[in-house]
Amino acid sequence: MRIHRWCRLRGRSGKLRREMPLPSQIHKTRGPRARRRSVDTKYRSPFKRIPLWLRALSSLPLSVWYAIAAVCAWLAEYVARNRLDIIDMQLAACFPDRDAGWVRTTRHAFYRSFGNVAAEIVKAATIAPNEIDRRVTLDNSEAARAALGSGQSIIVVTSHNCNWEWTLLKLSVGMGHPIHAAYKPLKGRFGDRLMLTIRSRFGAEMIPARRLLMRVLRYRGPARIVAIVADQAPTSSAVRYFTRFMGLDTAFFIGPEAIARGARLPVWYLAMRRVARGRYRVEFVPLAAAGEELGPGELIERYAAAVEALTRESPPEWLWNYRRWKVQRDAEGNPYVVKSGEIAGPG
Repeated sequence: MRIHRWCRLRGRSGKLRREMPLPSQIHKTRGPRARRRSVDTKYRSPFKRIPLWLRALSSLPLSVWYAIAAVCAWLAEYVARNRLDIIDMQLAACFPDRDAGWVRTTRHAFYRSFGNVAAEIVKAATIAPNEIDRRVTLDNSEAARAALGSGQSIIVVTSHNCNWEWTLLKLSVGMGHPIHAAYKPLKGRFGDRLMLTIRSRFGAEMIPARRLLMRVLRYRGPARIVAIVADQAPTSSAVRYFTRFMGLDTAFFIGPEAIARGARLPVWYLAMRRVARGRYRVEFVPLAAAGEELGPGELIERYAAAVEALTRESPPEWLWNYRRWKVQRDAEGNPYVVKSGEIAGPG
């Protein structure tokens, strides 16, 4: 670890004096590959204009894309067998009382659902604001709107149920306030810039998740919405919170709770449900009041319970092809990462 022993301590002359290091000047020495990747993702920005070929494809009617998605879903399940073992393993572990027939039926429904979501994400590159407004409705949002109207910023957390990308677009169109949305940069430059472009089309500002806390604490502008998708596996996080989720010992990011505590902001969970193909309802479920005194991990417990209830309500709508249980604990309680995401069952 390199330590630069310089500190911005100013005397009457205004000159810098050599003293103790600033926290920002203490950093780990990383290899060239890791450093290049950090620099590469740091300066990525949305496309000024979506590529013409993608705009042309995205302009196709949703009915055409749903037909394409149906074929792709069939190929993914029965020909490529894409992540089929991961899906079956996680479904069996989370629903140990269900038989193999139910797992197959749910897996098949998941592929169809995921294909439709993929088609809708492609369509999001050119979809009009009024169409998003028509296809996605917000329920029980009065309290959140009242808080924003009074000058109080809010936090909304959601999960990978249904179409989480359209949730962000609907917030941008339908809430009338600035949005700071956390995101995890993708490894591929083109894919990362493309998703940044789609997500920020209607004004949302995308902020890397690791920088979100300081941005929120330093923010001094008008009331805004802090949006977080918080059900990913915290593989790269040094601090995790473990709780029971879907019957399994599961690690969660502590970011939403840290931000809520530090900024004393109210928190809502956005529960998205599919009404029909291409139509959704998003319910604002209150998780914490502004300035509420929360015990350690209490907000994460409430969030995990809300996501589990929604997932058990409609199992095929969750992201089962994602290796959610990559972070596990040994017999002594020490966390470790299993890249395969393999789990034996309820633990």
